[in-house]
Amino acid sequence: MNPYDGWRPRRVPEARGRAGAARTPVDYAKIGRSSVRRRARGMTHGEAVAGLEAADQQAHLDRRDESAADDGGRRAAELAEWQRIVQLLAATGGPYDPDADVVVQEELAEDRRREEAEQQRRQEQQRVADRADELAALAGAGRLDRTVMSRPGDDAARALMDDYDYRVAAVDDWLAHALATHSGHYVDPAARTAAATLLPAPVHACAALLAALARTGTPADGDLEFVRRLAQADPEATNALAAWLDNAAAVKGGTA
Repeated sequence: MNPYDGWRPRRVPEARGRAGAARTPVDYAKIGRSSVRRRARGMTHGEAVAGLEAADQQAHLDRRDESAADDGGRRAAELAEWQRIVQLLAATGGPYDPDADVVVQEELAEDRRREEAEQQRRQEQQRVADRADELAALAGAGRLDRTVMSRPGDDAARALMDDYDYRVAAVDDWLAHALATHSGHYVDPAARTAAATLLPAPVHACAALLAALARTGTPADGDLEFVRRLAQADPEATNALAAWLDNAAAVKGGTA
């Protein structure tokens, strides 16, 4: 068996994404390990030793070749993998079988876990994008009202709309009402706590003032445009007004 497959290391170019998009960097060390395992399949201990010697000799020659110096770590990974396989076969005698190699199988299992996690991430991104489109469509049609219940992830969908969709203002009003009335998924205190870091300050201020007005007897589901305008203009002052109304209501209730 020929332990050398003719691969010559080349200077690794910088990865450039199309139109500035991020690209997954090439793992040259992983490529090197996979190449060794493929070539070593079926080898005995003696054949693996010969493979290691040939790889070591080639690495020595490559050190004198400036164009082969920057190989992304592949050559070093290949030598390390040959050494590991030689040590493994010293104990088992061979032939070498990657399918029975615990190290190889653990790496493959980890690769599958990463791929599954990445797939779930992409699915979640698509779900958020679809929800943003849905909320934008409802807002554009004037149908984003209290009958539409908020869902987990609506905070992320709203953030996705922030940079490109003018209808985000209607979505902000809808989310503020949901926060104020603890409706939809905001019935969960944990969801309301999480929203504190996911939604803009004006949305929280609007929700706080709507809730305070509701506690004074003013329904939070009315068309209170001035509340949104106050929250947009000065969230801090709006929160202060909400706190003042709550304090005033508490004092009135305590002296009644």
